[in-house]
Parts: sequence; C-alpha cells; structure tokens
Amino acid sequence: MLLLSFLKDLFSLHTLDPRLTATPSSSSSSSSRGRGGPSAETRRAREVTGTLSKWGTVEFYMYYGVVAVCLPLMLKVTYDLSKEDHPNYKKYEELLSPGWIPGRKVDNSDAQYENVRDNLPILFAVLGLHTLLRRGFDKFYLRSVNQESSDQRLSRRITFDLLFSFIFLAALHGFSILKILFILIVNFMIATRFGGSMANPILTWIFNVGMLFMNELFSGYKYGSMLPWLAAGEGGGFGHAMDNLGGLIPRWEIHFNITMLRLVSYNLDYYWSHHHEGGSVMELPEWDDGQAGGSGLTGPQKKRQLDGGTLSERDRINTPCKKEDYSFLNYLSYGLYSPLYLAGPIITFNDYIQQLRHPLPTNSLSRTVRYGIRLLVAILCMEIMLHYMYVVAISKTADHGSWEGDTPFQLSMIGFFNLHIIWLKLLIPWRFFRLWSLVDNVDPPENMIRCMSDNYSASGFWRAWHRSFNRWIIRYIYIPLGGNSRVPMLNMLAVFTFVALWHDISLRLLAWGWLVTLFVLPEVIARSLFPARKFEGRETLYRHLCALGAVGNILMMMAANLVGFAIGLDGLKELITGILGGYAGGFFFLGACSALFVGAQIMFEHREDEKRRGIDLKC
Repeated sequence: MLLLSFLKDLFSLHTLDPRLTATPSSSSSSSSRGRGGPSAETRRAREVTGTLSKWGTVEFYMYYGVVAVCLPLMLKVTYDLSKEDHPNYKKYEELLSPGWIPGRKVDNSDAQYENVRDNLPILFAVLGLHTLLRRGFDKFYLRSVNQESSDQRLSRRITFDLLFSFIFLAALHGFSILKILFILIVNFMIATRFGGSMANPILTWIFNVGMLFMNELFSGYKYGSMLPWLAAGEGGGFGHAMDNLGGLIPRWEIHFNITMLRLVSYNLDYYWSHHHEGGSVMELPEWDDGQAGGSGLTGPQKKRQLDGGTLSERDRINTPCKKEDYSFLNYLSYGLYSPLYLAGPIITFNDYIQQLRHPLPTNSLSRTVRYGIRLLVAILCMEIMLHYMYVVAISKTADHGSWEGDTPFQLSMIGFFNLHIIWLKLLIPWRFFRLWSLVDNVDPPENMIRCMSDNYSASGFWRAWHRSFNRWIIRYIYIPLGGNSRVPMLNMLAVFTFVALWHDISLRLLAWGWLVTLFVLPEVIARSLFPARKFEGRETLYRHLCALGAVGNILMMMAANLVGFAIGLDGLKELITGILGGYAGGFFFLGACSALFVGAQIMFEHREDEKRRGIDLKC
C-alpha cells in the first residue's frame, strides 16, 4: 500500500505543477483574503463538476479489452521491426550505436536528443555546482542579516544570478556573450526610451523578430567578418581567434530564440505597467460593496498589503512590479537566468521578480525530489524505447528502402512511436531545466501536462504541449491581436506562422504551422454547430459523436507533427500511400480508427474523473 500511495503521489498533477490542482483555499486565497468574498478563480473551481463515473460499466470493460489486445500488439510490431533478423535492418544499422542494455544497440540518430543525452551527466553536475555555490553565497551574504526584507532578498538573488550567468554564458558561448549582451542592451533601450508609448511594443516586435532573421542570415555574426581590420589573412587575426573561442556551444543563435521570448516579456510588461491601475503587485484593489457580500466597504477602492508569496499566479503575472524593479540589472538577470536560459520553460518578467522576492509556498524539498524522480523515470523510458524501437533510424533512411515491404500496421507504428520519441526528447530537457529552477526556488510553469497519446482536441493539445510557450503566446500575441473576439482564425494563423518561424526559418515548419491552423478549423466549426446544450437528454449520443470527431482530430494532429518534426511533407505522403494502399490498408485504417475511437472515450472519461475531483485543465 505504501508503494501504491508513493506512486500515486509521484505521478500526480500536484507533483507535476501545483498550479494544475490549485484549490480555492490555495491558489485563490490571496484573491479572496480580506475582500469578504470569493475570487473569480474560486467561483470557477466550484463550478467544476463531472458526470457519474463510467469506469465500471459494461461499455468500458469492452474498451479495456480492446486496449489489452491492441497495446501489446503495437509494442510487438515495433519491436519486430527493430530486430536484427528483419529484412530491412541492414538498411538503417549504420545509424545505430552501441547500447548499454546487453544484446541491444541504441538508436541515437536524432541529433537534437543526441546532444542532450550525451551531456546529461554534465548538466546534472552543473545543477549540483550551481546549488552548492548558491548555498555558499547565501550563507556569506546573510552572515550579518537578522531578518531579510523582500528587497534585500531580491538584491541577493540578482547579485548571484548575474555573477553565475556571466560565467555560465562565457563557458557556453565564449566571446559570443558580447553579441548577446549587445542585443539585450538595445532591447532594454527600446523599453526605457519609449516606456508607455505605443512605439515600445511596435519597435520591440520589429527588433526581436528582425533579430531572429538576422541571426539566421548571418550565422551568428562571425567576428572574422565583422572585424576585418583585425584579420591577418585568411583564417587568421584577432577576429578569427575570437570565433575559435566560441565556448561549448559556438552557435549561440540557436538558443537565442528562448531569450527573445524573455526580452519581449520584459518590454511588454514594462509597457503595460504604465497603463495599469491599481499600483504594484503588492497593492491590489479591495472588492467593492457588491463583491464583498455586503461587508460595508464604500467610497474609493482601498489598498491592501499582502505577503507576495500568497498571491495567485494571475496576480503575479498581470499586476506590475514596483517601478524600481524594472531596472537594468533585474532585466539582465531575467534575460540570462541560467536554469532557464537554454530551453525554458518561459516565465514572465513580473512573475520572475515576484518569485525572487517571495518564494511560492508550494515549493518544497519533498515535491522537488518527487519531480526529480519523475524526470529520471522519463529518461529511463526514453532509453528503453531507443534500445528496442529503432523508428527514428528507420524514418531517416526511408529513401534507402528501410520501410520497404512493411505492412500498413508496421508503417503506422513507425509514425506513431516517432511522435512519442519527439514528445520525450522535448519533455526531458524541459523537465531537467525546470527541475534546476525548482531546486533554485523559482517555479516556472510545467511545459508538458499530458502524455502525447492523451490528446484528442487540436486546441487542447496546444494548451498541454509546450504550455509555458502557449501561455506566452496568448499573453503577448493572441490577446493583443483581439483573441477570440476578432477574426480568431486569422489571429490563430498569425500565431502559428510566428510559432513556425520562431522554431526555425524553414518551409517545412511553415507548412506545419499552416497545417495546424487548417486542422483546428474543423473542431472550431463542429463546436459551434453542435454545442452540448443541443443534446440535453442525449448525452451518450453526443459523447459518441464527439469521439468520432476526436478520431479525425487525432489523425490530423499526427499528420501535422510528422510533417513539422519528423519526416516532412514528402515522407508523410509516402507513409500515407503505404498505409492506405490496397484493400489491406483500407481494412487496417478502419481498425485503427476504431481503436482511436476507444482511446477517445477513455480520454473523455479521464477528464470527467478530473472534474469530479475539482480539476479542469481545459486540454
């Protein structure tokens, strides 16, 4: 029982991110305290209810039978494709490397994850070193301080963060740190020069998006080209020497995309601070008499002072910091914060400063340890997949005939498990860097809150995949463009075009962004034509109709992500042709759709089960 209780706690949403299970007494306490009434978040939480459980019904026992048959078959078929006696094994064997599991090689052919996998020991060592240095610095800094104020704590944190960040970036990028600092300084000058003027957001977007294109066009700006007067012939001189001292990651521009999001966040948070009524994040308006439930509050809205650690996440993000918090040193610390520098997750400037002043009460050693164990489980899962499922190598050698003669079932599993590996290869670094941040007492949003196979809605999928980026997009792009109130599909097209170009300036990802927008459209239309209220009294029929729609959604989402992150448009065409070719392919497709229908029903009930516990993730 103790083991089951530990596993339940380990894989709970609270361990993943307490924001996901925030209750009225926790997340909204700050919003209701002293106001005499519940906050909007509290009222919404009370409205979260689910239907009666279906887990023990005959219908769902039939679904369990389908899962019990299909899941082992899916694993076995993919494993058989990866055995040495398979006819196509020799066509992709050269991409395999020696593995640590006896008798198995490892498919380490994905260049992006190879870099992460090979450097995991170094990353964990840096995490440990950073933690030890932080503890030592704090002990030295606080040796003569009796009771530290929030301002002193902010100053202490910023001082260490800047010192470590400069050393960290110098090790990563060598002399290219000067290029990064130059870009940060120009961006800061835009914010402080134009402040609350509309020129601030306009120039911020022009400058930062322009930098994405310029960084790509000039390959990170070589010193040898920028400083020709210091060059001494081809490949010589001071400029070339600076290029050769480019650190562990000479191509700094690859990781600048994440930094760019923080630069925009700072500038726009600073811009909005000039247009916000209600003061700093530590001063929020009281409820008026109606909201306070007849508490007797009258006249102008009063101010209240709070312990910043009890503020809700919405308060921390939306309410400006103190004017002096938008300083250059705080900006540099935020833009270059080491635990989140390479891959995120993204945290807004307002939230970052507020957490430095007041650590969240949900931060605890036990939760951080559980989160770390969960990361290790994800790494082990990835290792097992890479040792027993060589789907990445197979997909990379398709032009050599590596899936020649494969059945429709086998071809579909190549695509399906490729998507799982893409999910894991992104989840692992994101969770590692979030773990580093949690150890450092800063809690950014969790990026992955659903398994890749636990998604049936295109819009819900993007709320759960790279979640911190999704929230950044909503705050800084989608809502300023008008959100759902003004031509939402055009706004969505603009958003996914930006997302595609932000990932990489390539036609393949641009096609992915437009495909995603196109594939969201049927769901939007179906929701408007068939709202749940039209099926009152016929809920079972409505659930089955939704499951049919979910099957189409899942197929379209799989296609879009295979195009963007795995095999491209040509590879997708070849894969679809192989799966649907002939009668056998048609029968398999019907069977696969039936299995997806069962999966959608289980996903529906899983979300209803969350609602019965007062949780609505909206994805």
